[in-house]
Amino acid sequence: MARPQPATLTAHHDCEFREMLDRVGDKWSLFSELKRAVPGISQRMLTATLRSLERDGLLTRDVYAEVPPRVEYELTPLGKRFMQPVRALVAWLQLNWPTIRAARDTFDRRSQSRKAS
Repeated sequence: MARPQPATLTAHHDCEFREMLDRVGDKWSLFSELKRAVPGISQRMLTATLRSLERDGLLTRDVYAEVPPRVEYELTPLGKRFMQPVRALVAWLQLNWPTIRAARDTFDRRSQSRKAS
């Protein structure tokens, strides 16, 4: 089976898909590509995450004294190695998303039935 391309992630502007990434993202800090790929990530949260990643040695930050100021981030060798399991996780989510969605729908229907009873 062909592996889904990372660009297909941007087609999922579904808040439930975002929820799954959040579940992992609060334990594994994902990178700024997610700001573009997944709607709803605030600049404040992105900045805090990038600072944490810099502290952990996963990226470097260069500030340029320009108008307007410019900041560039680059993955360190450690950060590049970290991207391998992150890409695998995203590929797993994409591959298994229909099953996850079906499980959620089943759970929600059961929950609705219980509330109605």
